[in-house]
Amino acid sequence: MTHEYPGGATGRLIAQALRQEILDGILQPGERIAQEAIAQRFDASRIPVREGLRMLEAEGLITIVPNSGAWVAKLDLVEFGQIYLLRESVESLAVRMSIDHLRPEQVERLRELVDEIAAADDVETFLRVDREFHLSTYAGAQFPLLHEMVDRFWNSTQHYRRVFAATSGRERHWATDAEHGLIVDAIARRDRDTAAALVSAHIRRTRLRLSEHPELFQNP
Repeated sequence: MTHEYPGGATGRLIAQALRQEILDGILQPGERIAQEAIAQRFDASRIPVREGLRMLEAEGLITIVPNSGAWVAKLDLVEFGQIYLLRESVESLAVRMSIDHLRPEQVERLRELVDEIAAADDVETFLRVDREFHLSTYAGAQFPLLHEMVDRFWNSTQHYRRVFAATSGRERHWATDAEHGLIVDAIARRDRDTAAALVSAHIRRTRLRLSEHPELFQNP
């Protein structure tokens, strides 16, 4: 889809558009981002383009090499392991702090999302609904900095989640769906310890499964 940017786009708008394209898999890991083409596309000078790219670099979504260019961040086995270990701790804390503040209608929506994930028949739908599900479980946490951390981790691990979803096959359906259902049941009971343990184990399973396949981290 083509958008018009009257008067030229700001760095924030450029970052927002490129971020979404990275998360949607339009821009692939290791793909070069041509700054001149970006400037032309957004009717912007190089200054807002550089500002937008620096924002994405700070989020871990791209890599900027001085005097060389910018690339979408590559898949990296070491980085993957580190971020997923952090996610185990951070997101278990997020659900623990969220549970007491989730309203009954929010819990019911979580059950609906579990069904939507189970019915997803393509990777992109799964990624979109799965993200909505997990972030919704953390929505009750009254901790803005924690939400910022969770959002950043989810953005920077989107490519890894795509690889996991694309390679899991039928195993994803029964294991992931079962884990999601157990998480919602624990949330509905206001069982913070069980919900936190389930979230941590859920993330750990992805980490361990992908760590067994280093060949998946080979970049073009």
